[in-house]
Order: sequence, then structure tokens, then C-alpha cells
Amino acid sequence: MKTDLQIAQEAVMEPIGKVAETLGIREDDLELYGKYKAKLSEEYLDSLKQRPDGKLILVTAINPTPAGEGKTTTSVGLGQAFGKLGKKAVVALREPSLGPCFGIKGGAAGGGYAQVVPMEEINLHFTGDMHAITSANNLLAALLDNHIQQGNELGIDSRQIVWKRCMDMNDRVLRNIVVGLGSKADGFVREDHFVITVASEIMAILCLAEDMKDLKERLSRIIVAYNCDGKPVTAGDLQAVGAMAALLRDAMKPNLIQTLEHTPVLVHGGPFANIAHGCNSVRATRAALKMADYCITEAGFGADLGAEKFFDIKCRIADLKPDAVVLVATVRALKYNGGRKKEDLGQEDLDALGRGIENLEKHIENLHKYGVPVVVTLNSFVTDTQAEIDFVQNFCEERQCEFAQSQVWAQGGEGGVELAEKVLETLETKKSAFRPLYGDDLTLEDKIRTVSREIYGAGSVSFSAAVKRQLRILTELGFGKLPVCMAKNQYSLSDDPKRLGRPRDFEMTVREVYVSAGAGFVVALTGDVMTMPGLSKKPSAFGIDVNDDGVIIGLF
Repeated sequence: MKTDLQIAQEAVMEPIGKVAETLGIREDDLELYGKYKAKLSEEYLDSLKQRPDGKLILVTAINPTPAGEGKTTTSVGLGQAFGKLGKKAVVALREPSLGPCFGIKGGAAGGGYAQVVPMEEINLHFTGDMHAITSANNLLAALLDNHIQQGNELGIDSRQIVWKRCMDMNDRVLRNIVVGLGSKADGFVREDHFVITVASEIMAILCLAEDMKDLKERLSRIIVAYNCDGKPVTAGDLQAVGAMAALLRDAMKPNLIQTLEHTPVLVHGGPFANIAHGCNSVRATRAALKMADYCITEAGFGADLGAEKFFDIKCRIADLKPDAVVLVATVRALKYNGGRKKEDLGQEDLDALGRGIENLEKHIENLHKYGVPVVVTLNSFVTDTQAEIDFVQNFCEERQCEFAQSQVWAQGGEGGVELAEKVLETLETKKSAFRPLYGDDLTLEDKIRTVSREIYGAGSVSFSAAVKRQLRILTELGFGKLPVCMAKNQYSLSDDPKRLGRPRDFEMTVREVYVSAGAGFVVALTGDVMTMPGLSKKPSAFGIDVNDDGVIIGLF
């Protein structure tokens, strides 16, 4: 069996200009990065504003397991299937982070015959957007420490510095560090921290900003520290905004690539959903809606994280109204949730499936709370039996969900036609009545409780005295009407990654809260979730290499 990388490397790609032509995009509207990648020009993006919107389709999934779900694969395959049916669609995806690529999760380019290409470049440096975000983040950190060194006119309290440095790699030893060691000229000694680039507020800002003016306004609102009177100190106060914007100018432009079947794809921005808001950029999604009749986008990890944040943060801020949701599951993953061991998932087990399908049930219930029609799709494996498929289909239809199988990994667009037809039928027969889960006027504490109870299934939420104090301060500072961005492990609906299936009536523990004032949300850290991941004992990096002919091998 060929690997994803082998399939991608054997693909015959079209020059990106030819792919652009299918959307009526002229060569002058592209900024080329080689033969197969391009950014959309600002002039072209401006020209789209007068066009009507197409239909917005979100692809999400059950909680991820080692058995695999295939959310990005389904998104890509669905776009290809729309092409098979003669429908004009653009797929809008997130950019992969180097951390997972060299860690354990893998890339974010899809799989099998439902991939975006050039796969190696997308999963590695791509067009440099991640590096630009990293540089802008760390420029702000450098200007902050330099301000303190040069006299500290703003009266920054070095015990209340909240801005962290970042890098796009899993590196656990950088989570908590000491900086400023050495001579007087080397700065003041203090504790500092790193987050992974995709958890940086700069990433969130880039993904939510409408244009350069909005980007700069958001950058100026970033809180980097508090002064000795407890007042916020911002990036604007440090005069950092112009230089940061210069680093981010090109990164603001969405990237155009293609699938294996030459379907146009916009790949732009990549915040994690377990520690950030988990959606590709607003600019890319809006452009895709104008460029085609259908925009197919995804949100990271399970629907309890990615879809919730897509609805309650991205759609709220950008005034987007999704028309349908595709919820991806696999028989293998459901059996894993039901207690079946990973090595035994290829064997039929209706009892384990019956237990594990509670996870799917909870995600269906959650999505219905937003008023958007739901189509459940089974990403097929050769080990799935007809009895297992029928069990899942009957389960979904009893809960007012449409159902379709997907075989896009093995068959590309052809394997997604059944799903595409079901999505089209849903769009024609069911009207979305989208609404966010909560209103702006709820307190921050009640917003956290609402998500924890309604989406995760928690019975109660524990706030320490320190967290309650911080929530009170944030409210007094004027941030009480912002949405909340829950940082939680992705493997469980609860804050304990070992509790699979559908945990009920557990206590959700909120250990820290802080505001991302530029992005426009308040982050709540739950359980033991980390904003800087670590590597496993045998990371994927061990298997990645370049052969004597210069060909990358081992990249999934």
C-alpha cells in the first residue's frame, strides 16, 4: 500500500495559474511562490467584496483517537466530489504546524487520494506564514524587554509580564525558563515562557483580522504586561505595531494551492483548537465564499473544541452563517471509545460500537444546539463490516441526522460522491437557523459554565479564588462581553484525556484565565492542557529524511 507521501509525490500537478483560471483569477491577481503555490493579491481580494456569498459547509469530527478520523481528508475529498458533480467549490483549510509534523499527530494535508499538494511543502515551510508570525511575536517580546532595560518609562511590573515568546516546534523545556542572566547589559533576570506559534495571539489575530487596518488595530490592543498600578500595557504603548505589521504584510494574504484532482484550496492560518480557536483565517473563508458556490472549511480536533469555537468565536466575530455541518466519524474510533484495544479494532464488535457511539451522540446533540443541519459521514476502512455500518446509519437517522459513507481516502472525489449528494440534498431541503450558544451579555464565568455544561457535559465547574479574581479584573477592564476560548485536551469531552466515550456530570477545572485583547476573546485553561506541547519518546522526526536524490521520505 502506498503511503500518503508516495501518492502525493506521484501526483501530476497543474501550474497554479491554471487552477486559478477555473475560478476566473487572472495571472496578475496571483503572487507566485514557485510553480504550484501562490498568494491572492490584495487587489483581487478587494474585487470579491461585491460578489454574493456561496454556501458555507463546516467539516468537524468526533473526539480524535489513535484509530484516526480523517477530518481534513474528508474536507478535501468532499471538495473533489463536488467537482465530480459539476459543482464549483473551494476548500478552505488551516496551515500545518511543524510541531505535530515532527511530533506524533502528523501533517494536515489530508490523506490517500484526498490530499492537497505539494504535500511536503505545505507540511514544512510552505510560504513562510508561520515564520512571519513567530518573528512578529518575538519582536514584540524583544521590544518589551528592551523597554524595561532602557528605563521602563511605562512602569512595567516585571512580575506581571504576560506576553510569551514562541516557536513553531514542540519543545517542553522552553515552557518555563529564566532570561536575562549575565551582565547588566543583558537585561533584567526574570521568569519567561514559550508557547507554540499556533497558540500565539498573533496567529489568532491574523486569522480574525479583516484587512491591514483591522490587523494593526488588533495588534495595538495586545496586552503584554501590567504596570505597578495594575493597568494594562499594550503593544501600542510599546510602539511595536508598525514593525509587526510589516513582518505580517505578506502572511495576511491567503495561499492558493490544489487537491490531487486540481480542486482549488485556500490554506491560511493554523491555530490549534485545543489551545486556541482552531479555524483557518476569516479572510480565506470569506474569499472562498465569494469565489465559488460552495465553501468547504474545517475546524480543528473534535466538534467540542473546533466546531464550538468556529460557531461561538469565528462566526460571531466575522458574522458568518454556516449552512450545514458534516460530522466525521469512523467505526474504528467509535469502537476505541467503547473500550476496544487499538490492535483489535479491525474485528467486528457491535457491543464496543454500541458503547462508543455515545461520543458521536453527544456531538450530534451539541451541533443541533446551533440550529445547523447535520450530515454524519463514516470515513470508511476496509475492516468495517456491513453490520457495523448499518448500526451507525440507523443510530444517526433516529436522531434526525442525514448519513453517508465516505471512501475518499481510497477513491478520491469518486469516493465522496455519496456524501456530496447528501450534503447538496441537505442544503436544498433544510434551512440553517444558526445561532451562537450564548449571548454577549452573559458573565465570563457563566460563558465558561455554559460551554462546559452544554458542550462537554460537565455537572459543575471549579474556579479557584485566583481565577475568580482574574475574571473580576478582566470584567472591570471592559472585557466581560468577549466570547470565551476554552483550552482543553482534545481526546475527551472532559478535562481528563483518559475519560473516553461520553463522560457525564464531571467537574471541569479552570486553572487559569487571561485575555487575548487583540484577538477578541478570553482564554480559559482547563485541566492539564499545555500551550507548548512536548515530543514523545519516538517522535515522527525519527522517520523523516532526505534521500541522495534530494527527495523527502518518511513524511507520513
